[in-house]
Amino acid sequence: MALQDKYKELTDAATAAGVGNLQVREQDGVLYIDGEAPSGSVKDNLWNIYDKIDPNFLSGDLVMNINVSTAVPGAKVKVVTEKSNLNIRKGPGTDQPIVGKAAHNEIITLVSKSSDQWWLVRTNDGEEGYSYAQYLAPVE
Repeated sequence: MALQDKYKELTDAATAAGVGNLQVREQDGVLYIDGEAPSGSVKDNLWNIYDKIDPNFLSGDLVMNINVSTAVPGAKVKVVTEKSNLNIRKGPGTDQPIVGKAAHNEIITLVSKSSDQWWLVRTNDGEEGYSYAQYLAPVE
């Protein structure tokens, strides 16, 4: 039985639960599953499925590297620009008008991730709009 078939329930559950950046690859008789779970309960559920398929994790044929995303809606993110303010725009794109700014190192709220590049954010002053995700980092 191919490893991807053996662990199909696990990979299907990861997909259904919205695990981001999900990567599944087989190498040298080991299946690697990497990704970013939207919550701790999703990660716990994946480990429970893994334990059901391979009780006590004895086979040694799977490496699961699923981290819990700290940048989830409602989480705090830090502006990590070099030194300038971060533009907050009306829509996702540099062609959109600027509706506000967040200061370098300011902690703001992530409202949603509209894409990997543009996140909807809200400042402490209530300004809401889209900012380039490259300049935002989860607050640990």
